[in-house]
Amino acid sequence: MDMKRRIADLAGEMLKKAFPEAEGLPEDLYPLLEVPPDSAMGDYAFPCFKLSRALRLGPPVIARKLAEALTDGAVARVECAGGYLNFFFNRENFARDLLSAVLAAPEKWGGSDEGRGKTVCVEYSSINIAKRFHLGHLSTTVIGNSLRRIYDFLGWKTVSINYLGDWGTQFGKMLCAYKKWGDKETVEKGGVDEMTRLYVRFNEEAKENPALEDEGRAWFKKIEDGDPEAMEIFQWFKDVTLRDAMKVYDVLDVHFDSYDGESVMAKRTGAVIRELEEKGLLKDSDGAKIVDLEPWGMPPCLILKSDGATLYHTRDVAAAIYRKETYHFDRSLYVVAYQQDLHFRQLFKVLELMGYDWAAQCSHVAFGMVSYEGQAMATRTGHVVLLDELLTRAQEKALEIIKEKSPGLENKEEAARQVGVGAVVYATLQNNRIKDIDFWWDRALNFDGETGPYVQYTHARCRSVLRKAPEGLPVPDYAALTDDEAQALLRLLSRFPEAVSEACLRNEPYLVTRATTEIAKAYNKFYYEHRILDDDPGAAAARVQLTRACAEVIKTGLYLIGLAAPERM
Repeated sequence: MDMKRRIADLAGEMLKKAFPEAEGLPEDLYPLLEVPPDSAMGDYAFPCFKLSRALRLGPPVIARKLAEALTDGAVARVECAGGYLNFFFNRENFARDLLSAVLAAPEKWGGSDEGRGKTVCVEYSSINIAKRFHLGHLSTTVIGNSLRRIYDFLGWKTVSINYLGDWGTQFGKMLCAYKKWGDKETVEKGGVDEMTRLYVRFNEEAKENPALEDEGRAWFKKIEDGDPEAMEIFQWFKDVTLRDAMKVYDVLDVHFDSYDGESVMAKRTGAVIRELEEKGLLKDSDGAKIVDLEPWGMPPCLILKSDGATLYHTRDVAAAIYRKETYHFDRSLYVVAYQQDLHFRQLFKVLELMGYDWAAQCSHVAFGMVSYEGQAMATRTGHVVLLDELLTRAQEKALEIIKEKSPGLENKEEAARQVGVGAVVYATLQNNRIKDIDFWWDRALNFDGETGPYVQYTHARCRSVLRKAPEGLPVPDYAALTDDEAQALLRLLSRFPEAVSEACLRNEPYLVTRATTEIAKAYNKFYYEHRILDDDPGAAAARVQLTRACAEVIKTGLYLIGLAAPERM
């Protein structure tokens, strides 16, 4: 039940009734409706200013004439306020209709089939082989995971892609180091840390023995040529890296459909280069091959280095074409930090110049920087917060808080896992994704602010009320939900589907985070102002229904941003 749609349709009928001969009026008033800044001004407002030119009347006059044309039981009244026509719901009918709609399909409220028949590719996380997961990888991972869930919830077929960073001479150096100083047992036991140690040793040794650099390049050439021994070790390194990464992905409940990385796409770059040449797009530049993008205000896109080596752009063009041919996407998202904005503008322009009109379906989903308690992440200075250690610490801190606040709670460890991980994810998704994030423990794990634990606790509170509710309650008396607190909560529940749809349209998960948080805040206000299990059975039944609806929508909202919804806390 989309109240905004109902009001828009009603306003359209009123407009036709009040001005039957008018021309040049908007066909759909849905995009024009606004939510008043104060609920005392109405549930929705229609600004009449945009009709003035077509109707040749002042907005207040238009508002008055529209008000005279009202006939609908969903609206109790309308009021004219300057050039606005404010709609006030019939509160009792609104409560009944909305709760019936939410509870008819509780796990689907906010979902739709708007994406039916469409496919979206979402590239995110995209870890580097033989490198540890750190806090800087958190944003791409949780934003991408949330977008995948949101698109899926709206009926899209989603393809989640972890585009592995697994190409370059550094891997030749790593294989060389392993052959000289490594052994399988030690790498199996030490994982990524041991591979990193070997790589560091190679670079240190190469300072004294520059000939090692040639050996490293020779090993990478073996990888390029598909040498059996080199490929066996290289694939094993990838397997070990993914095994370590899976520990983090499992904790975050993140999954992928494809792990095809740069090494896979490197094999397809020959066709890309030939196509660029055939279409007259490649130019020489000091021995290198470029696509000139100066007419579009961008530096040249480097396709081949002077030594014939391919680059990120070459492989990304190949990857984009491969994904279109393989998945037939309607949208292709790249969840990558904002510093790569130029890279993606160049990539999309090259695809467009190649004649691929679907380049317009590709989007760079950029996000801001992440710092930890006031300090930026910096690999060179050694200030790196490893993600697995951060998540472990979050769970430990959450367990300490739960032991203090709820000493009698069963399964404290499981609740601490859900709350600790949720606090980290929520802190990443609570604001516009382009905004920089500064992670602080005291803020993230606060049970009283706008945090993951606060929203999760509200869900647990709803479930606690429902467990205490007696069975066999009578037909709900929806007149008990006409107070301001209940109506404020109902309005937020009614707008949740709009928030999900807008989050998909703008690729902004925080819109779901904010909508879910506002529902939690409104429920807590309602909870403190009214006895849920009232002495009056009909009123109790209505308030229990509202509590159940809130629990279900909060659970859905938490799921869409990647959080669990604890039953008890």
